Amino acid sequence: MDDTEFHNDKPPGDLKSAQMYSPNTKPLLQSLLSTLADIDFEYEQAKDKISKSSPDLNLKIRVLEKLKAQHQERRTPYIQQLAILQERMISPR
Repeated sequence: MDDTEFHNDKPPGDLKSAQMYSPNTKPLLQSLLSTLADIDFEYEQAKDKISKSSPDLNLKIRVLEKLKAQHQERRTPYIQQLAILQERMISPR
């Protein structure tokens, strides 16, 4: 068995570099990032499926372009929410 130990080299009181989120912010941030990851995963799966399907190159290109546009459209509201959240986190109170 490996006797590797993991430890933090920073003194216990040194929390300046640790990212701190309010109790309300962290779950929202995690939810937004998780949703974006799901959207990206679904897009990659659909893109792979289309790329491996139809032998008609022109059709494939049109479908992939439409899929990309839909992907960006689905992502936009979550990206906007992340920008709002980021602004709240960095703006002075």
